Amino acid sequence: MNRGFYSEVLIVGGGNAGLCAALAALETGASVGIIEKAPRAERGGNSALTAHMRFAYNGVEDLIPLMDNPSEYDLKILAERAPRHTAADLWDEAMHVTEGQADPELLEVHVRESYRTVRWLREKGHSWVPAVANPTAGFPVMLNGGGYGLQERNFAYLERQGVPIRYETAATGLIVDNRGRVVGVRALDPQGYVVFRAKAVVLACGGFEANPEMRAKYLGPRWDTVKMRGVPYNTGDGLKMALEIGAMPYGSWSSCHASPQDYNRPPFTLPSAMTVGGNEWNRYAYPFGIMVNLEGKRFVDEAEDIRARTYAKMGRAILAQPGGIAFEIFDAKVRRLGLLPPTYDKATGERAETLERLAEKLGINVKNFLATVMTFNSGCRPGAYNPNPFKPDGKGTAGIYPPKSNYAVPIDEPPFEGYAVCCGITFTFGGLKVDPKTCQVLHVSGRPIPGLYTAGEMLGGLWHWNYPSGSGMMAGATFGRIAGTQAARAARQA
Repeated sequence: MNRGFYSEVLIVGGGNAGLCAALAALETGASVGIIEKAPRAERGGNSALTAHMRFAYNGVEDLIPLMDNPSEYDLKILAERAPRHTAADLWDEAMHVTEGQADPELLEVHVRESYRTVRWLREKGHSWVPAVANPTAGFPVMLNGGGYGLQERNFAYLERQGVPIRYETAATGLIVDNRGRVVGVRALDPQGYVVFRAKAVVLACGGFEANPEMRAKYLGPRWDTVKMRGVPYNTGDGLKMALEIGAMPYGSWSSCHASPQDYNRPPFTLPSAMTVGGNEWNRYAYPFGIMVNLEGKRFVDEAEDIRARTYAKMGRAILAQPGGIAFEIFDAKVRRLGLLPPTYDKATGERAETLERLAEKLGINVKNFLATVMTFNSGCRPGAYNPNPFKPDGKGTAGIYPPKSNYAVPIDEPPFEGYAVCCGITFTFGGLKVDPKTCQVLHVSGRPIPGLYTAGEMLGGLWHWNYPSGSGMMAGATFGRIAGTQAARAARQA
């Protein structure tokens, strides 16, 4: 007996991209079904672990319609700290962090549709709240309830519409008819193998970040041993299924989103274990201090740019250090200015009244560490210090290497604090090549594969080596909406 179901559009994956595809397909009038690898209690994907989307807005007046009754104070602070983030800003920063490698056609769609997409989500019942009070926030406003709230609202809406959602169901292969059209998916659930038929399939089941074999193969040595900031379900299944039928791989398969995480964080993250935004293990205050390795030496410009445009590549720099460990070092000024979020109160670290004692407690080479701090302090220039996490302040060092380009002040006021961090992978950047206007997957021959669409982490070409915070959620929603709409139209015409 076949325990599967038929739907005009089948969505593989229940993250932000997949659910946006489902919402859009429903709007177009198609019947929709979803299969999800995770159990119901852990649904939501990496999307449930984040907090915001990075979109273009021309002024605070564009943010007001997204929020529920923002206070005058909130609007004042938003206007002071983050008055605008224009389409040109969104484009420029994506090209900057990817060193010009972002696919311009994909990026044009991403930028153009970003604000339209958040307004569309607002119509679906979602809202945003100010986030400017958080010194390590990635964007001035965050989703109400974070990504977890977004996902729970989306699931609730789809359930009310009667959309069938099968949990603990892992896709294993695409079904292709004799015309080369994708017409369903083979899957494995707790009872055995099952078939789901459809007229169009949207693959939105993540990258290969949870697959040690694929990490070692594509990312390189030591990546098979890193911890995951993300969920353990994204093992590259959708990518392998698509490649098996000739889909064109695209984008940066050798790079990923990897950020500083607490050294003692668990090996992966489950949505049920996290609070709003999933910040418990993130250690993103590094731009306001220095980072050293076990040898007591700095190894990176901690504030080359704002946190939102450096954190996704900082994990790679940490992984390259002896033992794959680094230490974020701060003095009393940083805490007094409120630059350490509350999550640091329970972080893996030490405090001490002297730098020498701090190094001893952390297990750092004391002699080198003291010399490193002395050199760093000598390179700091005088002047007022009032850092804005959404804008570089240009207060950089002089005459030292590596430099610190922003937020540079001497580390000289006790008590001193140090926190151990490691590399944590969130998602991989390599994916599939699509038609940017439709998200239809392209074959290695260059022609589209009938009935196959993709979005989310599986869409290749946008991110290379680095990434601006919140862009994955924005791209997932934007291209998920496009993929769902186009898959529904194709299904209804098939």
